[in-house]
Amino acid sequence: MSNRIKIILLVIFVALLAASCKKEEIEEPIIAEEPIEVEIEETVVEEIPEKIGIPSPLSGIYGVEEKVNRRPVAIMFDNHNGARWQSGLKDAEIVYEYLVEAPYTRYLGIYLLNDPSSIGPIRSARPYFITTVLEYDAVYVRVGGSNQAMADVKSLRIADIDGLSSSNKVFWRVSHKKMPHNLYSSMEAIRTTQEERKYRMMGEFTPFKFKEDGKLNGTKGSKIIINYNKNNKTEYIYKEEDKIYSRYKDGKLHIDEIDESPIVAKNIIIQRAKTKVLDKEGRLDIQLIGQGEGLFLTNGEYIDIKWVKESREGKTKYYDENGSEIELTPGVTWIQVIEPKTEVIIE
Repeated sequence: MSNRIKIILLVIFVALLAASCKKEEIEEPIIAEEPIEVEIEETVVEEIPEKIGIPSPLSGIYGVEEKVNRRPVAIMFDNHNGARWQSGLKDAEIVYEYLVEAPYTRYLGIYLLNDPSSIGPIRSARPYFITTVLEYDAVYVRVGGSNQAMADVKSLRIADIDGLSSSNKVFWRVSHKKMPHNLYSSMEAIRTTQEERKYRMMGEFTPFKFKEDGKLNGTKGSKIIINYNKNNKTEYIYKEEDKIYSRYKDGKLHIDEIDESPIVAKNIIIQRAKTKVLDKEGRLDIQLIGQGEGLFLTNGEYIDIKWVKESREGKTKYYDENGSEIELTPGVTWIQVIEPKTEVIIE
């Protein structure tokens, strides 16, 4: 074999050997990186509480049908200094504050949904309270009254529960207050008496209108002061975080005697009505039939309104400057009836 051929064969052998070595190389293992944990922000869907039952025509608050469809109860509350604080007032869906003999005011609480176990102190009737009771076709709970009020109860055939003619199972006196500021009852006793006396169990009246958002597009005002007279002041302070008004009476936080919880309002209506003194006892005539001016406050805003009541039994309707009936925000409403010249300060 020639030297040239030997060289060629040697080159081929070396090339094959190199290729074989490359195939036998061990590949470096692949090192997998640890997975990166990415936090995915969970979308929280706010649950809207389910409304159980049907809305109350007094407050727009939902309740069980058997309670909402009952006949309203209207209760006469004492507001003398010796009567404070009242028990069960926080459970009323509508409360009126009216002047009585100077310098005092009295409350009329209207109930449907709630059944407080302690209610009082309960006091006597006046004719303008009866005019309001008629609006709600309510069972009227009181103890006595002026001569005219007593005559009205009889002539108008009011479904009446009077402390002067009822047993101590319906009304009783408490020991921690002095007479006449210590007469109490309960909703259970009142409803039982209503049934025993065969008063209608269902009411017939015109409800308020309600709007969930309660936007007025009015003027901002978070503090309201109503000076009934120099010895009688009602005040409300709006709490933005809770969207309610806390109530103050004569400079003190108004609380309920049952549990010392604050008295609050979602709506405030200020109704100006002509008022005159009738006799030397200071009894009043408050003209609730006709029309007049006022203010409506809710959610930290207020607007001017006009009120109209066409008859004693008819519903008092409140209208905005465009002539539309106002819509309340669901919740408790306080209606402050004042003389036309009473000072009202809104800040």
